[in-house]
Amino acid sequence: MKVLVVSQHFWPETFRITEVVESLRREGCEVTVLTTQPNYPEGVVRPGYSAFSLRTEFRDGLRICRVPLVPRGKGSGVRLIVNYLSFIFSACVFGPWLLRGHSFDAVLSYATSPIFQAVPAVWIGRLKRARVVTWVQDLWPETLRATGFVRNEKILAAVAVGVRGLYRANDLLLAQSHAFVEPVKRLAGNVPVEYHPNPGELAFSRPPREDSALVLKPAFNVLFAGNLGSVQALPTVIEAAALLRDDTDIRFVLVGSGRLDEWLHSEVRSRGLTNVDLPGRFDPEQIPGILAQASAVLVSLVRDPIMSQTVPSKTQAYLAAGRPIIACLDGEGARVVLEAGAGVACPAEDAQGLAEAVRGLQALSPGERELMGTRGKAYYERHFEPAAQARKLMQLLSGAVAGSSGQG
Repeated sequence: MKVLVVSQHFWPETFRITEVVESLRREGCEVTVLTTQPNYPEGVVRPGYSAFSLRTEFRDGLRICRVPLVPRGKGSGVRLIVNYLSFIFSACVFGPWLLRGHSFDAVLSYATSPIFQAVPAVWIGRLKRARVVTWVQDLWPETLRATGFVRNEKILAAVAVGVRGLYRANDLLLAQSHAFVEPVKRLAGNVPVEYHPNPGELAFSRPPREDSALVLKPAFNVLFAGNLGSVQALPTVIEAAALLRDDTDIRFVLVGSGRLDEWLHSEVRSRGLTNVDLPGRFDPEQIPGILAQASAVLVSLVRDPIMSQTVPSKTQAYLAAGRPIIACLDGEGARVVLEAGAGVACPAEDAQGLAEAVRGLQALSPGERELMGTRGKAYYERHFEPAAQARKLMQLLSGAVAGSSGQG
C-alpha cells in the first residue's frame, strides 16, 4: 500500500509521527512524507535547510518532500498563525508539484494543532484520487478555548463550522483518545470515526543506552520529561515542590524545553527551591536511560474539559519505562494510569494533592513501587507497542482504501 503522510512537523523535529512512519515502513508500507522546513522548537530553520526552499530528500530510502514556510520565531501569537498558514498554503500550492508523477492509495494527515493542517491532505487526496484519513490529535475549537488563545464565541463558532467541513471531507477519522471519539463524531456527519492511540516510542523497544546524558542526584527523584508549556500545569509542580522543600530526600527534575523555560528558572531562583532541577532538553534516544533512574515519573495538565479528554503522549513513554507514575490530571490520562495499576492520580492543578501523592509513593516499599512499574509495562505492551499499533493503522488505512470505511 502506498501512503502519503502529511504533517507540518517531521524529522529532525521530535514528533511521534516520525516513528509512526518508520513503523509503517517496517511493516511493508510504501510511505512518502509531505512536510516543511524543520524549525521546532527553536523557532529558526535548522542548519542545512532554507525557509523558502522546495526540496526532496531521502532518509534511509524514505522520500521526504519539503515546502517553504515562515519560521515560528519566538512563538508570538501572530507569528505562530503566520507559521501555520504558511505551511497550509505552501503544501497546497507546492505539494502537488513535488509529488507529481506519484500515486497513492491513502493520504494520512497527522493533525496536531491547528486541525486545519489537514487541509493540504484533503486537497492532495482529491487530486490523487486517494482516500483521505485524518488522525485527530487535538479537538478544535475546544483547544482554542482551553488555551485561551481565542475567547470570542463568534470566532469559535466559525472555527467549528470550518472543522465540520474539514472532517466531512475525509473518508475516515482517527481519534487518539477514547474521549475524543464522541466529540469528533458530533461534527463528522457520516464519516466513520475510529479510536487509534499514539503508539509508544521506538527507543523503548531497544535496550537503554549505558552512557546516560544525565545522572540524577541521589534522592527520591520525581521526573517530568517533555514540553515545558502552558498546558502542562507547571506552576502546580513548582507549588508542590515548595510544599515539599523541607523534605530533603525529594527532588523534582523537569527535563525538556518550552515556552515556560525562562519562567521556571526565574521561579526556582526567586523561591530558592533547591529541590528542583532544570537540566534542559535531551535527544529522544537518551530519554529511556534518564527515565530508568527516576523514583517516579510525573504527567500533569491544566484543569479543563478538553484536557481531561486527552492522553498526553508522555504517558506511553512512562508506561514503557516501567516506573511508577504520578498523574496530576483529570479524565482519560488518569484513567489509563489507574486502569494499568501503574501509579497514583490526583486532580489537575492540585498542588497539595500532588505533594501528598509524592509522599504516598515515597512511603511505599521499593517492591510495591516496582510492581506498579511492572504492571505499567505490561499495559504498554498490550495497548501501545509500536509494531502492533502500526499493523492496526495499516488495517484501518486498508479498510478506507477498500471502501469498508469511508464515503466512497
